[in-house]
Amino acid sequence: MKQNIHFLTSLFILLFFGNLNISAQSEQDSVKPVDESKLPSKKRVIEDSAYFASNPFTDYNEAYYQVNRLNDQVGLPPKGFNLRTPQAALEHFVLKSRSGKYDEALFALNLNLLPQNTSKEDAAILAEKLYFVINQRVNIDWDALSDRPDGQIDISTTTNQAIAGKPRRSVVFGEVQLGERDIVMRVQRIRYKEYGALWLISANTVENIEDLYQEYGPRKLDKMMPEWSRVHFLGFQVWKFLGIALLLVMAWFFGKLVTYLLRKILRKSKRNWIKHIANKLAKPAGILFGTLFFYILLDNLISLSGGFANIVYTTLIVLIIGSITWFITRFVDYLMTYIAENKIGDVSEEENEEARKMLTYISVARRIVTFLVVVIGGYIIISQFRALEKVGISLLASAGVATVILGIAAQNTLGNIFAGLQIAITKPVRVGDTVIINDDWGNVEEIGFTYMVVRTWDLRRLVVPLKYVISNIFENWSMTSSHQIRPIILYADYRVDVSKIRSEFEKLLKNEDDWDQENPAVVEVVDMTEESVKLRALCSAKDAKTTWQLHCSLREKLVAYISQLEDGIYLSRTRVDISTPPHEKDYTDKSTSGKKE
Repeated sequence: MKQNIHFLTSLFILLFFGNLNISAQSEQDSVKPVDESKLPSKKRVIEDSAYFASNPFTDYNEAYYQVNRLNDQVGLPPKGFNLRTPQAALEHFVLKSRSGKYDEALFALNLNLLPQNTSKEDAAILAEKLYFVINQRVNIDWDALSDRPDGQIDISTTTNQAIAGKPRRSVVFGEVQLGERDIVMRVQRIRYKEYGALWLISANTVENIEDLYQEYGPRKLDKMMPEWSRVHFLGFQVWKFLGIALLLVMAWFFGKLVTYLLRKILRKSKRNWIKHIANKLAKPAGILFGTLFFYILLDNLISLSGGFANIVYTTLIVLIIGSITWFITRFVDYLMTYIAENKIGDVSEEENEEARKMLTYISVARRIVTFLVVVIGGYIIISQFRALEKVGISLLASAGVATVILGIAAQNTLGNIFAGLQIAITKPVRVGDTVIINDDWGNVEEIGFTYMVVRTWDLRRLVVPLKYVISNIFENWSMTSSHQIRPIILYADYRVDVSKIRSEFEKLLKNEDDWDQENPAVVEVVDMTEESVKLRALCSAKDAKTTWQLHCSLREKLVAYISQLEDGIYLSRTRVDISTPPHEKDYTDKSTSGKKE
């Protein structure tokens, strides 16, 4: 509950202050707010069956488009209108439209692709529609628009010298998405006959006005609200502010309802896995459907303008994509966990190699799928921001310093991720394997994205980077088989009868239930020291843990046997000879006889 309230509060603050910031930026050049109640309807003013003239373009010229006709429907622009530069042409259109003078704003449009019977009134309506779309969806970067007739951007240098360049005859001032394609809005330099070249909003942009207005025109509530509710506060109509707040509350309750219903429906299922997954998926599903509910209602009921619309809709799309990504990752995580816990055998038994292999595959696959889902979701989110998308493309396409720094910084992380893929393919270690790393003995408990967790015999946890596992030598006692042979080392006196110890060891081994009988009882003299001989007895069992227990038990019994054998005379011992050597004895005797004389 608290998390949902925090989510709605954060979204509301973002919407409010985003609008506050944009209103402050646009207040300086604002002339008159758009009155949605007086906007034209979405009915088309251009009929598809109308008569269209032939292609107006003639000879090619890199400085401008040469045409043999220009706006025959309304005539050439009056001489008093300044359309000589890209910035001047767009300023003329925007300022005239803000003042409600659409009959003058239309002269900044290139109508050559419209039917010949288009009236001046229809052209004015098109100008009004285009202005509404621009006001709703386009942030014009006026600094990027040239104020030179040739369309070039002035570039200053340290030497204060002019930089030569090619003239531009087409300049982009906006981009709006329409269905599956992007409509690029341009101003183009046109020359008609012997008249001077002038800049107009391109004919292709004008041709798409009707479709853009159908998509982004006024919403249902825009024309229904009474006049008193259209009071502006901080450049934002009060009724829209209250409407968005109301829609947020409705979306919150709708999300809570979806969460409740989903949990209730899933918990009634007869399948246990569906019951368990209810808590995992209910919350992200509630946020997803609540956000979709808010997005659909807002898009159909309230129209937002300018940069504020971009912030709101981009934020909602990010939330929707994030919710879908969260939903998928939670579902994949639970599905893999359910399969690992219910469809795979006990991996604690080392001889169950197939189960350990499948658990390793599932462990790595879960993280790979999660990683891919997050990467794809992140890419889609970044693609909603044009600037970030261009930055990402430039970083990938160039070998700049930023790319190098990023590669160096992520070297270890990427190395561990690729090491995880290599482990999944080559299988040098699997979940449940018994390994020795840096003299620590334990079992592989988990193989993550970038690290491996080893549970030692004393219940410590070693977190080992996967890059270390691939690059360094370590012991894997379960790689090919869990079966293991362990030596029992004993030291006994030189006089011991090894055959008796061998017979006793065979008897002891046959009485042990842990012995797997795959290897015979072996007792050998493998070395000797100044004080004893070194005996090695070999025992085997099904896995490392069982072999260790068998090894300790047999060693204890063998030590007890040697200690009891002939009262322990065969235990290793240190011998000290205290007898007098013969030559020292003769010297001592002579000394004694001399004294007597």
